[in-house]
Amino acid sequence: MGCQWKELPIEKDRDGHPEIHYTRVYSAFRRWQADGCFDAIFTGSVSTLLQADLLDTTVIHGDGTTTAAKKGGDNIGFSGHKKMKGDKIVAFCDRNCNVIAPFVAGAGNRNESPMFREALPQVTRLAHAIGLDLQGTVVSLDGVYDCRKNRKAIFNRGMVPNINANPRGRKAPKRGRKPLFDPAIFKERFNTIERVFGWEDKFRRLLLRFERISQLHYAFKILAYTMINLRHFCQG
Repeated sequence: MGCQWKELPIEKDRDGHPEIHYTRVYSAFRRWQADGCFDAIFTGSVSTLLQADLLDTTVIHGDGTTTAAKKGGDNIGFSGHKKMKGDKIVAFCDRNCNVIAPFVAGAGNRNESPMFREALPQVTRLAHAIGLDLQGTVVSLDGVYDCRKNRKAIFNRGMVPNINANPRGRKAPKRGRKPLFDPAIFKERFNTIERVFGWEDKFRRLLLRFERISQLHYAFKILAYTMINLRHFCQG
């Protein structure tokens, strides 16, 4: 909703007093976050999509996005590229714009390439938990993630990397055999992962980070991704 906790719309009794105090809502949210409830419902949403045959994991797209933190808090840093202080995440989606794994978060000044190697095991772990086969899946990434370690991490899990080569300021092309890259698959990212991040920005609570405790902000993100996954079952 984007409002403050104390501005939550709470029903009032006959005497005009709120039925509950807003701090009870906040306490329940903190308790559910600590118990892992939001992670469980996200996993359930991916499992539901798999059972309904709504997942297309022949290609999965990964990317990172940065959120500005105006009020400060933990796990934030200054991003020189975005020229703002905040945090960033790395997330994955399939060809149908379904988020298929919990994201990995870091401070805004962290490089996304090593964050990818932390996020990839989340994909395989969730796939194993719900019975999703990712063998032979193409992992499409942009040039930020172009390095030997990332390609090896993808190969070791039985998947195929499709990473746009990063010239890194070279005046001439790098010598040797060119790595596998399909421009048509890479072009899909603008209608998949970038669209998911656009939908995420529609949630006003996530457009800017006002939660000083990062885990609470990430719980809201998990809720948003769960709602994005369940959009298939809400259409008239």
